[in-house]
Amino acid sequence: MPKKRITKSNSKEQKPETLTNTLTKNLIELQKIHTNLAEKFDSLSKEISALLKLFEKAASDMAKQQPDKSFEEKINKLLEQNKIIARGITLIREREEPREEQPRFSPSGRPLPRF
Repeated sequence: MPKKRITKSNSKEQKPETLTNTLTKNLIELQKIHTNLAEKFDSLSKEISALLKLFEKAASDMAKQQPDKSFEEKINKLLEQNKIIARGITLIREREEPREEQPRFSPSGRPLPRF
């Protein structure tokens, strides 16, 4: 029986033209991705600028208006409610902190199941 010829195909043994072509294709694809990314960043920058202009306009409009007592009262009420909610959350969190639990036993002496 004749011996089979085993051919090794190693990427290190590629022809220089093939390697150059592959590198060129990869670089072109990478440049396309970079261009796309740069366009998206430019678009994002424009949108953020528009948003900042909107905030500036809203702030200047609010500054021009006479202070409204009811508006101030509403803001102060919201701040007080926020403080109360924050205190409540803090108390709940303190109660939920893990404590050293003592084993619970039933009258029969066996531990109760945990759910």
